[in-house]
Amino acid sequence: MSLQAQVSSATKRPLPTATQLRWQEAELGVVIHYDLHTCGEGRYNQRKNRVTSIRDVDQFQPKQLDCEQWVVAAKAAGARFAILTASHETGFRLWQSDANPYCLKAVKWGGGKRDIVAEFHRACVKHDILPGIYMGTRWNSQLGVFDFKVTERSTITQDAYNRLIEREVEEICTRYGPWFEFWFDGGAHGPKQGGPDLLSIVAKHQPDAVFYHNLERADARWGGSESGTVPYPCWASFPYPVTGAGESARAEIAKNGFSLLKHGDPDGTYWLPAMSDAPLRGHGGHEWFWEPGDERLLYPLPKLVDMYCRSVGHNSTLILGITPDDRGLLPDPDVQRLKEFGVAVQDLFATVLAEKTDVAGKTVALPLPESATVDVVVLQEDVRHGERVRRYELDARTDGKWHTIGSGSCIGHKRIHRLPRKLPAEALRLRIRAATGALRLRRFAAYSSS
Repeated sequence: MSLQAQVSSATKRPLPTATQLRWQEAELGVVIHYDLHTCGEGRYNQRKNRVTSIRDVDQFQPKQLDCEQWVVAAKAAGARFAILTASHETGFRLWQSDANPYCLKAVKWGGGKRDIVAEFHRACVKHDILPGIYMGTRWNSQLGVFDFKVTERSTITQDAYNRLIEREVEEICTRYGPWFEFWFDGGAHGPKQGGPDLLSIVAKHQPDAVFYHNLERADARWGGSESGTVPYPCWASFPYPVTGAGESARAEIAKNGFSLLKHGDPDGTYWLPAMSDAPLRGHGGHEWFWEPGDERLLYPLPKLVDMYCRSVGHNSTLILGITPDDRGLLPDPDVQRLKEFGVAVQDLFATVLAEKTDVAGKTVALPLPESATVDVVVLQEDVRHGERVRRYELDARTDGKWHTIGSGSCIGHKRIHRLPRKLPAEALRLRIRAATGALRLRRFAAYSSS
């Protein structure tokens, strides 16, 4: 049985694998974009970068590169995992590859002996951050590979390119220890599409890692935009096991601005939770890679908090893009904004007024302390049993009378209700109006933000 095909034998509802559950529970991570061109002249141009190779690898001179600084900044933001672009569109490899000479062995920096992937993995382990790796197979300007295929510019055959990628992935899988996630940018064509066989390598050496993604397996799905948010509702269930399965599926997925990716399908037969991603420097621009003078593009703090509530709080996992500069350090303004963001999210949940865990039933009351004022409510299903809730209402009792303060359909792993103002209340009440089975509520909590 495939990972996405796990279902409850009693109800035929899709259920998460242990790997998918761990990914959803992580809730917030970062992806760190770094590549050869970061240290070059001129601004990054993706279209040009995909077809124009960089011959002078010794432009790579990040004199203060410190992976620990990156990881510490990510942890201050509340991130539980971090993903590094070990290879991107230039084709340059940020590790000591024996398979590919276009790597850190070829540069004067560090005497040709430093291994950024190794340094990054060690920093993650040291600071209790789950390490992930991002690899590109779709584009490689140095080898003339465009949209997965070798071209007239290539100095390599398709078969040789496929074998090269397989050897690189095996190096990453076997040299550094456990990885939390493998992210293949734009997907990774498998043998049926004329590409390398990467899934079997990852499954053999890193069986607990999130695999994202190819046409054989996807443990998560893109949330349909790079805004860092998903609209509500956002279901973890999906009608297809992967997001590129068949021409008709791809056509349906692309309709209405990727609506299916954004919302999922409550009646879907596969578990495929959504990812919300956005660059930290995405406010009025879209910088996944560092550019000088672009600090103005850092998302304002209120926008980041809203992003969190409309991603994590909408049953999605949030991944923020952060990018070191040509020194090899995250710029000070970015570090500061990440720290502010972490504090602001903590402030949302500053005071736990009351909570109940592991409860069942169609109606759950939550008494509050005397004179309590509430402005944040968190609901969580126990999604080990699937997403069962289909419609609910959230009530507050004030002066002995109940009134509805919120409602919805999907709860899933997490639903955050932010009230427009602090509400004096004696108790809260969750009423399940429709469900596909007995309620399995993991948590019902009320907070007063600071």
